[in-house]
Amino acid sequence: MTIVCVRFQLPPTHEAALPGLLGLLEEFTPVVEALPPDGALADLRGAERYFGRGAVELASVIRVRALALHGVDCVIGAGPGPMLARVALRDARPGLTCEVPGDPDGIAEFLADRPVSALPGVGTATARTLCEYGLDTLGRVAAAPLSTLQRLIGAKAARELHEKANGVDRGRVVPNAVSRSLATERPFERDELDGDRHRRALLSAAEELGARLRALDKVCGTLTLTARYADRTSTTRTRTLKEPTAHSAALTRTAYDMYEALGLQRARVRALALRAESLTPAEHSSHQLTFDPTDEKLRRIEEAADRLRARFGAGAVMPGALAA
Repeated sequence: MTIVCVRFQLPPTHEAALPGLLGLLEEFTPVVEALPPDGALADLRGAERYFGRGAVELASVIRVRALALHGVDCVIGAGPGPMLARVALRDARPGLTCEVPGDPDGIAEFLADRPVSALPGVGTATARTLCEYGLDTLGRVAAAPLSTLQRLIGAKAARELHEKANGVDRGRVVPNAVSRSLATERPFERDELDGDRHRRALLSAAEELGARLRALDKVCGTLTLTARYADRTSTTRTRTLKEPTAHSAALTRTAYDMYEALGLQRARVRALALRAESLTPAEHSSHQLTFDPTDEKLRRIEEAADRLRARFGAGAVMPGALAA
């Protein structure tokens, strides 16, 4: 089984180009899963047999076609499963595909020295907890007793982490899967130092995400903030919400909290992006009632604003901070 994880190097605000790039992958295999805003997973087992080429060779062809047909470069990681392909993507570079070996010993050697944060789904808090106890690499996590991990991060998370650290990849590529995330990005005309403008960009992004979630009757369980800097580096932070929500005010508060935690000070920010993840139907979620009338008023105003936007356009109603 050979899976490739592709990240297209799309310019900011070009998430709409992703469907065309997915079509390029579908020329090789119908088993393609989108990873918005700029990535995808593709199962190349059938393509390897059909073309008589390995995953690395096929990845080179994919890269050339993406450049020739769409003017977009990409980085590609390959592995026996989706999780391993995503780990390999971290070490991939334009023009150089990183491949995880297919044998158990090769997988163990590949993962051994990598930090625990290299695994998809391991957040900052979990990585910090493990590092405090000396479990800072996947090799050490794989060698640790499962009972120890369970005491540190909980039973379910520990089982999943222990399996992944030992190279057990139970994931699969789900073609045409419904997107489990929504994203929006706010680029600046020039590298921006002003914290107030950063916050206004986050407010605008959170308002858009909230409106899109409510239009789809979805709520999100986690929110991810990505700050892109002038030197082309970026910082990403993910936070689990207290309860799944599509309430713009709650999304804005969480985005502000993550932004403040970055401590950017005088960093030159090129763009800020928000991603709503772990989407579930709104009808399956619950909301903790409070005695605070302000929250209820905000939600009623939000409902009225949504109706006005549906009738008169997205810019019909907006927060006062954005009106200027």
